[in-house]
Amino acid sequence: MKRSFVFAALLCGSVFGALAQNASQPLTFVVPYPPGGPLDTSAHMLAQGAKQALGSITVTNKPGAGGATGAALIAHAKPQENLVVMGAVATHAVLPYLGTPPAYDAQKDFKPLILVARVPNVLVMKKERAAQLGIKSTSDAVAYIKANPGALKMGTGGNGSIGHIASEMFRSLANLQLQNHPYAGAAPAQKALMGGEVDMVFDNLASALPLINSGELVALSVTTPDRNVALPKVPSVNEAMPGFDVATWFGVFAPASLPDKDAQRYAYAFQSALADPQFKDAYRKMGIAPEDMRLQELSHFVGQEGRKFQFLINTIKIKAN
Repeated sequence: MKRSFVFAALLCGSVFGALAQNASQPLTFVVPYPPGGPLDTSAHMLAQGAKQALGSITVTNKPGAGGATGAALIAHAKPQENLVVMGAVATHAVLPYLGTPPAYDAQKDFKPLILVARVPNVLVMKKERAAQLGIKSTSDAVAYIKANPGALKMGTGGNGSIGHIASEMFRSLANLQLQNHPYAGAAPAQKALMGGEVDMVFDNLASALPLINSGELVALSVTTPDRNVALPKVPSVNEAMPGFDVATWFGVFAPASLPDKDAQRYAYAFQSALADPQFKDAYRKMGIAPEDMRLQELSHFVGQEGRKFQFLINTIKIKAN
């Protein structure tokens, strides 16, 4: 009888262990945006840096609905599916309050693991287009749009993206008539800008910086209240439009059902990868610094950001187009 009890206990333990984590299945790191952007790049770097602690990690892109499609996969996943997502300000603090709510609860359906980075967006134009229109600053852009209502096209990384929020704030605060052209992510929006399909984009600084440094793009302003160390001569939008404050952030999230011990292990592995000098150097070249925020602290931060953007969206009446 005692032997049977011990066997049953061991069997139950193995079953519950399998529910917590399926060691035979590699961890899948979902990026809810197309390949090529800073979230995708960061996911690949983190996967490489954490594989020694966590084993094989596969990065897969699941774009759609401004990031909601990929985020929903993790929100409804079982822990034994071994899924995490590179969530962002759009998926966790904007989309829940923009039009029809996504098919998940950003606060209840996820377990925040680590914050990877916070970075401003930057209002950019292609050098030739800016020169053609005589635009050298945000004030120049505002003056041109007011004189030519609806003439300029603003590209965004999709409705609900932080670039979309920034563009709607820009349009609303300056009372501008500006066409919104959404794309399926920041990388396609930048490609559209370089191809002349749109005239300007609030691009992620990490993506835009190489093109700014090469002279292909003109940086008009950054979206944080203060100037950025990577572009010290570029003013903030706030200098022309007081009260303008928008930043992109992104981090790793697991399903809410993931056991705390696994969440702690994942968070430690990803944070260790983030602290690697090679990772820091790569981020320095993108104009941003890695963060050190995880688990409960990150959960609190995400809640604060949700309340901030809920207020912002309601105040300036941003809608999903």
